[in-house]
Amino acid sequence: MFTGLIREIAKVKSFEGSKLSVYSKHHAKLGDSIAINGACLTVVEVGSCYFSVELSPESKNVLAIENYKDEVHMEPAMMMGDRFEGHIVQGHVDCIGEIVDIKNNGNSTDFFIKLPKNYIKFVVPKGSITIDGVSLTVNDVFDSSFRLTIIPHTIKNTIFGRYKKGTSVNIETDMFARYVYHIFGKKNDKEISWDSVDKILASY
Repeated sequence: MFTGLIREIAKVKSFEGSKLSVYSKHHAKLGDSIAINGACLTVVEVGSCYFSVELSPESKNVLAIENYKDEVHMEPAMMMGDRFEGHIVQGHVDCIGEIVDIKNNGNSTDFFIKLPKNYIKFVVPKGSITIDGVSLTVNDVFDSSFRLTIIPHTIKNTIFGRYKKGTSVNIETDMFARYVYHIFGKKNDKEISWDSVDKILASY
């Protein structure tokens, strides 16, 4: 389990075949789970100043592989007793999103990200979402996209500053949103809106 708070921007050493190696200050151990750009991967090799993780064919098919170069977001799995920040992140990427617009608002930046339509139902206004491993809050949800507002601190301490229109990103929707939608969707045997979920919950 992760929190979506990036602990380090790691520099990619190499990415050959299924093995990704990154230079890192983190002292990884063999078998550790580490999220790289939001994907939970297993450490298979440790060097003096780097570690390597293995990507399965399934992972390579689901992830925005073109972003696994230069620098990547890195977060080690939570340990028992760690302070909980961000939100609950599993490191299971749902799909790839595309940044379709970026608007600078002076003291913040709006990112508009398009999703496959079958995933937009798991994106909740004012709820949490993970973009390339970063825990963020959703502002608005549209038919096939959503809007995030990102402050300068986040831009400075992540690789969001190099993103542009057309950039693909790994997306993990909120775990609780998926569970709630699955439970009530099955109960009603039809697609439901979040307004409907609110009414159902209010009736209990």
